[in-house]
Amino acid sequence: MYIKKILLAIVLIGLAVAAFFAYYVYSTMFSPNTAFNNDTAYVYVKSTDTYNDVREQLMPLLKDIDKFDALAEQKKYVSNIKAGRYAIEKDMSNNDIINSIRSNNLPIKVSFNNQETLEKLAGRVASQIEADSISLLNAMKNKNFLNENNFKEETALGMYIPNSYEFFWNTSAEKFTNRMLKEYNRFWNDSRKAKAKVINLSEDEVIALASIVQKETAKVDERPRVAGVYVNRLKKRMPLQADPTVIYALKKKTGDFEQVIKRVLYKDLEIDSPYNTYKYAGLPPGLIAMPDVSSIDAVLNYEKHNYYYFVVNVENFGYHKFAKTLAQHNRNKQEYIRWINNKGIRR
Repeated sequence: MYIKKILLAIVLIGLAVAAFFAYYVYSTMFSPNTAFNNDTAYVYVKSTDTYNDVREQLMPLLKDIDKFDALAEQKKYVSNIKAGRYAIEKDMSNNDIINSIRSNNLPIKVSFNNQETLEKLAGRVASQIEADSISLLNAMKNKNFLNENNFKEETALGMYIPNSYEFFWNTSAEKFTNRMLKEYNRFWNDSRKAKAKVINLSEDEVIALASIVQKETAKVDERPRVAGVYVNRLKKRMPLQADPTVIYALKKKTGDFEQVIKRVLYKDLEIDSPYNTYKYAGLPPGLIAMPDVSSIDAVLNYEKHNYYYFVVNVENFGYHKFAKTLAQHNRNKQEYIRWINNKGIRR
């Protein structure tokens, strides 16, 4: 009888231990362990991060970090960190969290447009992926990469077609530039190449002209007409005389691309720069800003007309008045000069 009681006690203790162990395993692995109220929280794991770095991000998101540590050790996550952007859903268990941050790297949308320089583009992209602006700029300016793909530093910005692209957050600078080269080559399909050939311009020249069109007008519906003016000038071997190229030359000379220049002065037209299309005929050596796809296609599908001049239309702001003759243009120009003087715009 005494032995039966001992055996029963042992069995009960064993059951209690097993129950406690089962509860501990369940609470460690499968019970909810999130401490945030939003539906989703994101964890960004850098390529150089250790478990302690990941743990530091997780601490404010979890109720019990110690239980997470125990399971992470058991599942060998502590020695197998994977870089990327990961989602943690509200009420996830430790087991689900580890599975997510170990194997469910989520892509992000990287977008950019209207950057004036590679430096600005690198900064814009660096704010969206892990790679920093210095490594991105070095990759963008890498001489071997540019030479192998028929770019120069002056034309390199044209390789980046403005849009939204899907990337993994931990994309390296080199992988970013390689991907953008593929997107550039995809953009220049047979149809666009054929249209460029018709107007006797290379891809770089189309983008350089598109960048001028982009700066001349914000009105998408007017861009083909503005492009047509410049194509007409190129055909007649007339200088482009595009004010945005002078503004770019001034910014490039001073190194200050943040300055705002609202008015080009006659003295500015004398600046000695290959980007000054008043002083040098033909297209500048590279683009003066990143053009939208609408501006590139405006050049490739330019409006055929007999206009050679245009100036701001003070009666319909945002648009321009176009002229076929210099006499007509000078009349339109005087109207604009009177308006800008009345507004007191000196620079």
